[in-house]
Amino acid sequence: MKSSSRKEEGLRERKRRETLHRIAEQGLKLFLTRGYDATTLDAIAEAAGISRRTFFYYFKSKEEILLAWQDGGFSETLRAAVLEQTTKQSPLDAARNGLLELTARFPVDYKQTKVIERLMSANESLRIRQQAKYVEKEAAVFAALSEMWPQPHRQAALRVVAMMSVGALRLAMDSWNRDQGKRPLAVYVKEAFACLNREIGAGASRKAAGRSGE
Repeated sequence: MKSSSRKEEGLRERKRRETLHRIAEQGLKLFLTRGYDATTLDAIAEAAGISRRTFFYYFKSKEEILLAWQDGGFSETLRAAVLEQTTKQSPLDAARNGLLELTARFPVDYKQTKVIERLMSANESLRIRQQAKYVEKEAAVFAALSEMWPQPHRQAALRVVAMMSVGALRLAMDSWNRDQGKRPLAVYVKEAFACLNREIGAGASRKAAGRSGE
């Protein structure tokens, strides 16, 4: 009986994922052919073969379709990837390795990314939501690090680590876009963290030199 129940739940979840992907895919196609503002929710629902009421079961607005393509549950997946790391390394290295594993595991399609960014940059509300996604990523990294290093006195520093890590990801994305996705995103993430570590190391060296000169 339990096995049958789990099987039914598995089928429902698979159907839900398939429907969600179909709505997002048809929505993106309509945004490209008709324009974002000219595409109605009714048109998306019709193209996906669902009712308007069913649409709202999966998405609350047109904005969420683009945000789903851009994020794809990345924040929660990022949190899980960082939690998989060992505490026998620094929090910054744990965040770095989590991001590297994630970007290597899920390659990003450059052409699709550019299309979505173009659509989002043309709408002020979407631009604001796009920035908010990075805040969500910072929160995801911080949540993971806080679980790994729960000592209260470390929380402020861990929040800084989370901000720096997501900042490195943003710089990696910028470089990847400028190069038109010629190399895997994971390569740019590795380079961004290497730059960050050099600056941190240089700062520590200058501080030590200053103390020795006192």
